Amino acid sequence: MSADMPAKPESMHATDVRLLFVTRALRMFAYGFLSVLLVLYLAQLGLPDTRIGLLLTLTLVGDIGVSLWLTTTADRLGRRKTLVIGAALMLLAGVVFALTGNFILLVISATIGVISPSGNDVGPFLSVEQASLSQVIPDERRTHVFGWYNLAGSLATAAGALAGGSTVQLLKNAGVPDVPAYRVVIWAYAATGAVLALLFVRLSKAVEIGQTPESTRIAGTRVFLGLHKSKGVVARLSGLFMIDAFAGGFVIQSIMAYWFYKKFGVQPATLGTIFFVANILAAVSALLATKVAAKIGLINTMVFTHLPSNILLILVPLMPNLSLAITMLLLRFSISQMDVPTRQSYVMAVVEPDERSAAAGVTAVARSVGAAVSPSLATMLLAFPMLLGAPFIIGGGLKILYDLLLYRSFSATKKKAAEADSASTS
Repeated sequence: MSADMPAKPESMHATDVRLLFVTRALRMFAYGFLSVLLVLYLAQLGLPDTRIGLLLTLTLVGDIGVSLWLTTTADRLGRRKTLVIGAALMLLAGVVFALTGNFILLVISATIGVISPSGNDVGPFLSVEQASLSQVIPDERRTHVFGWYNLAGSLATAAGALAGGSTVQLLKNAGVPDVPAYRVVIWAYAATGAVLALLFVRLSKAVEIGQTPESTRIAGTRVFLGLHKSKGVVARLSGLFMIDAFAGGFVIQSIMAYWFYKKFGVQPATLGTIFFVANILAAVSALLATKVAAKIGLINTMVFTHLPSNILLILVPLMPNLSLAITMLLLRFSISQMDVPTRQSYVMAVVEPDERSAAAGVTAVARSVGAAVSPSLATMLLAFPMLLGAPFIIGGGLKILYDLLLYRSFSATKKKAAEADSASTS
């Protein structure tokens, strides 16, 4: 936070932090609640598989567009206002999906609205909330707070997925027909958008960037996508994050689950248990990042915890039996998310305060674009028995390449990176 900005009461800061944690948990619960049932609901409406696939693709494209537009204008438009708009778009998508099965209307609402078929955080929320948190917490607490913030979201997503399936099953057992039972979940998703809007309104002015000090800008610097002084560093980070996300797309959860099914015949109930445990381990691992980063720095934590994680990923398909494959997978998940809060904290540290929403948004969109292509390539590889383990090896190998490039590009030998690293972990 700039030294020119007025001090704000600590109680106000604490209230804003609590609100942002609550909105994160509620949103991720709703995303998890919806994600396990959305495709089933669309099929029950009578949409053919091809149209469902097209709808999901357009949902992803729309989310990328909405996120880029809102996050790159948030610091000028106002962070609270941007978050309320995002919540309204979430409400809009939920209402349309609950009211109609018309494909054209569903496509329009999916493209301009905010809806998450995957359970991942979509829309402008993550980027703007991170920028808002960075505004109201000390730099030295940022990585610690981001660790808990990510944990809250991960646990909420897991709980939402379990609750969504249970809710529909209970309704069906009570004699409710399929479509109305699924619509209860869609309406709950829409209602969450309305609740989020009310909560975002309660955020204080402390989360806003306020009047940008002239000292943060270089005279004549052109603003592009909400960025001015930090365009270069954000561009380099975005390119690297795109490589990491492209690699991660080879081993998204559904593809790994399908590999376990094809390789070892693991049944859905067992797969659900494996990945529930894996996600809990991943969520908890994010908390450990704070202590590690305090000792070795943000970049070193991002690289030196990610490298062994990716080696373990490559080892999964090389294991001779199911028990060892599961062991490698769970070990991998136990350290796989330690780079997430450190990565988020690093982005906040190396840009100016009035660029934080834009920087988080641009890098998040880069990750979304990178992850969009590789799942289809991975499913093509899984069609060949000899290449069954290739997605793990390709994904892990590309992630190792990302780690090495990141370390070479952003090691602490660069003055600003070193200063930002120290400020965020001291």
